[in-house]
Amino acid sequence: MKKDIFEAGFLRDMVKVIHDMWLKGWDERNGGNVSYRIKTEEAEEYVQDTGSGDFTDMDFEVPNLANEYFLVTGSGKFFRNVILDPEDTLGIIKINEDGTKYRKVWGYKNGGIPTSELPTHLSAHSVKKSLCGDKSRVVMHNHATNLIALTYVLDLNTETFSKELWKMSTECLVVFPEGIGVIPWVVPGTVEIGTKTMEKMKDFNLVIWPFHGIFGTGATLDEAFGLIDTAEKAAEILVKVISMGGRKQEITDRELADLAKGFGVTPREGILKL
Repeated sequence: MKKDIFEAGFLRDMVKVIHDMWLKGWDERNGGNVSYRIKTEEAEEYVQDTGSGDFTDMDFEVPNLANEYFLVTGSGKFFRNVILDPEDTLGIIKINEDGTKYRKVWGYKNGGIPTSELPTHLSAHSVKKSLCGDKSRVVMHNHATNLIALTYVLDLNTETFSKELWKMSTECLVVFPEGIGVIPWVVPGTVEIGTKTMEKMKDFNLVIWPFHGIFGTGATLDEAFGLIDTAEKAAEILVKVISMGGRKQEITDRELADLAKGFGVTPREGILKL
């Protein structure tokens, strides 16, 4: 007999982190999406893949995700309602044996489907699994307010965004020493934006979509949330500094290098000018 899925840690954690993002104002209406790659043995404690039900074709292939289970936010579902009815707003899908299709095995109870950003999520999961194995299980996208605002005033490249955020808070260099990736503007929900994001995910755990939002990855929901939260806090500080007329002093590149040495991290090459 399967365990009660509403007692599953992965479901409780997903509901909490989504509610936290909504409270922060990062996920207005149905803006944003989250996916969690569930450990197979854990998923099968709670859900039964009966083998029934049609598979849905995908316009891309993720062979290294074959037979994997994912907890994914639903398309068009309002984040503020996830805490009220997880079975309607969330669902679990299973990828088929060659990574070309998926089937719903739980949730989406009123005929829902996974987020339209599923191509980007699965592409990112595929890259991270190939690089990190079980150490990366979460992909999180939201509309973090201040990070979006900065895409209108900063040069849209990794070097500028990374250094500007590093200089706003000493924690940033320690939390994401690899920097933050930036892609050009692309229509959301397409295979193209998934491909461009996937390329950046080879080198970064944070990727900016200009004028739209941010993608973060991590081993856990807390880790992915904390990564975005740290970057967004630095972005908020920068927005305030700019609005107050700009900085009079700052953390220097040499001080950032000393910080990195002190915490045993290696800043992305080419960003600090020493």
